[in-house]
Amino acid sequence: MHHDEETTLQHAVSQSRRTFLSRTGQLTTAAAVAGLTGMSHEAAAQTTADKEDATVTDVKDTHYLLADVRLEDGFEKDGDVVVATRTALYTLEIRDGKIAALHAAGATLPVDLPTYQANGQLALPTMRDMHIHLDKTFYGGPWQAPLPRQGKTIMDMIALEEKLLPKLLPTSVERAEGLIALLQSKGSTVARSHCNIDPVSGLKSLEHLKIALEKHEDDFVCEIVAFPQHGLLHSKVDGLMREAMQMGVDYVGGLDPTNVDSAMEKSLDAMFQIALDLNKGVDIHLHETSPAGVAAVNYMIDTVEKNPALKGKVTISHAFALTTLSPEQLEETAGRLAANGMTIASTVPIGGLMMPLPKLTEKGVFVMTGTDSVIDHWSPFGSGDMLEKAYLYAQLYRGSDEYHLSRALAISTGGILPLDKDGNRAWPKAGDEAGFTLAGASCSAEAVARVSPRSATFHRGRLVSGGVGKA
Repeated sequence: MHHDEETTLQHAVSQSRRTFLSRTGQLTTAAAVAGLTGMSHEAAAQTTADKEDATVTDVKDTHYLLADVRLEDGFEKDGDVVVATRTALYTLEIRDGKIAALHAAGATLPVDLPTYQANGQLALPTMRDMHIHLDKTFYGGPWQAPLPRQGKTIMDMIALEEKLLPKLLPTSVERAEGLIALLQSKGSTVARSHCNIDPVSGLKSLEHLKIALEKHEDDFVCEIVAFPQHGLLHSKVDGLMREAMQMGVDYVGGLDPTNVDSAMEKSLDAMFQIALDLNKGVDIHLHETSPAGVAAVNYMIDTVEKNPALKGKVTISHAFALTTLSPEQLEETAGRLAANGMTIASTVPIGGLMMPLPKLTEKGVFVMTGTDSVIDHWSPFGSGDMLEKAYLYAQLYRGSDEYHLSRALAISTGGILPLDKDGNRAWPKAGDEAGFTLAGASCSAEAVARVSPRSATFHRGRLVSGGVGKA
């Protein structure tokens, strides 16, 4: 690249960032054009006005072209240091829910196919929200902050839930659908939702969640965890849990076996026994940071080692006890987790707890992330945005350079990255499922650092959120 061209591009990218931060909503696509071509904000706004009628929000063609999609081609290096990401515009040919071909600029395109316009937006892999509670939320209703938590134990929160659940159930289908739409608008079309199984709601929360998910079976994929929020033993729901597992539930859940059930081994044994009896996976909430939390982690690893049927099927959500381990203990525990295919679902917490996520990944433990609460009686801060989780990960673990910013995206996408560690394209490729989100960014590093807005989300070739242009 010539110096003048490089300067122009740097100016364009800088302008792009300002545009994306200062404009929202219908200007998102125009902002991307402005950023990538040097167009003024006023011209971008006029472009949007001119093309407003051409915006398409429903793409259901089984075979079509999506033009001017920005894809990453490789890294630019200064010696051994990655200093930039090289991109180019492509036309994606999408057929029967898959990417049939990637056509480079100037290539001869198939004729007579419906053609849509991405306007230079960057394609990012499908985001995956792997820890959320779709079944109980204030989202979609009037603003309501949680009550003060100071001095409140988890048992106090359980008592509060017993009063709240009857009030939430009548609108839980609509609220769940609202959360699904929120996730889709942020680029997530794959999720894992925990769903309350408790004496107050019985199986109603699950029934309502399944109704919501069935309405979105063509545009959203969601695993369900049967979650004994009020304690598996404490609330005596072993029977209800087993009923739930027969209703299309994928994972047996659990909760703080010492703090809630007051019987670590008995509680964990009961949880694992349901999974073994019904050939299901496990995903347990483990918040405990006491020595009992460490004991629970070790007991679960021991159990998986003794039961090969559980290998590769156990997730520990939160796993805050890992923050209390010495470096030597962490090294050993992470190695055992990896050897048994046990995964960690972390919300990338900020504050007093610093999860050792890079070390877990380094040792081969698969780490995924999720929203947890968008807004409910536990927390009002969730945005439903997995790209924001990558942004937090990069900040917390000092990944501020181009290379590490690009790598941070992995926690949001199930490990799928546009470029591999050597800068070769790993995604997308012909034959891949046509699932992606379009973002107003010049590369994934910028998207992570700036939490760039998303203008459209595709799932199996269908536009499920946002809009594109009609070419």
